[in-house]
Amino acid sequence: MDVILLGTGSPLPSPDRAGPATLVRAGGLDLLFDCGRGVLMRAAAAGSGPLSFACVFLTHLHSDHVTDFNDLVTSSWALAPAPRALTVVGPVGTRRFVDRTLEMLADDIGYRLDHHADLTAGPVVDVTEVSDGVVFEQGGVRVMAAPTDHAPVRPTVGYRVEHDGRAVAIAGDTVPCPGLDRLCAGVDVYVQTVIRPDVIRQLPSARLQDVIDYHSSVEQAAQTAARAGVGTLLLTHPVPPPFPGTEQEWLDEAMAHFDGVVHLGTDLLSVTV
Repeated sequence: MDVILLGTGSPLPSPDRAGPATLVRAGGLDLLFDCGRGVLMRAAAAGSGPLSFACVFLTHLHSDHVTDFNDLVTSSWALAPAPRALTVVGPVGTRRFVDRTLEMLADDIGYRLDHHADLTAGPVVDVTEVSDGVVFEQGGVRVMAAPTDHAPVRPTVGYRVEHDGRAVAIAGDTVPCPGLDRLCAGVDVYVQTVIRPDVIRQLPSARLQDVIDYHSSVEQAAQTAARAGVGTLLLTHPVPPPFPGTEQEWLDEAMAHFDGVVHLGTDLLSVTV
């Protein structure tokens, strides 16, 4: 199984970090988790793309995690040589989000239908709303969901991918919680969005201070990893983006609480298990 961090950014624009997105390759399938800004550019760099995704999994509907969902819808439809549905799994509310996205795209869909004779119908998006349990099974690959805690954003979910005796947890935005512990139990790789409260508190922005109470800190992510017996911890979506030369501080903070392997994610970082 390969875990590829397509985008490791946050709402704060960065020249080096695309929006949050993670690709898991397992059993010959490409599984996409979240679709922040630039996701298809990073997917292309990883040798994947809109026609390769067996399923798109959304952890929650915060804009930075779904910024380029509309691009997925359009590209998986307009670039396909034959009709195909885009399969999407997400928390309750995903169906409404998809319907609104299709409504937003209505003009563009109409233009393409008018121009291309072989396009005879608009995009089809198959949506499954989930909260807990097995949500996807194909070719020996199983994906499970569990509720996470990103309040006041509700509901939110994380995912666990299992294949051939290996397991990966994709947490999304969350503080430590029982659902996260279940997802992470014994996994080979745990991908967690993280913040540095000590750095954020030095920034003169009340709005930035607000993010402290609903994201895992580096310390909390490391403690979750240690508690769950994780093999490798991948820190992604760092807020604020690490200042040049401070990357080791993030790693040291995690390693003070977790004895396994720790990586501070950068775009296209790949880990194989």
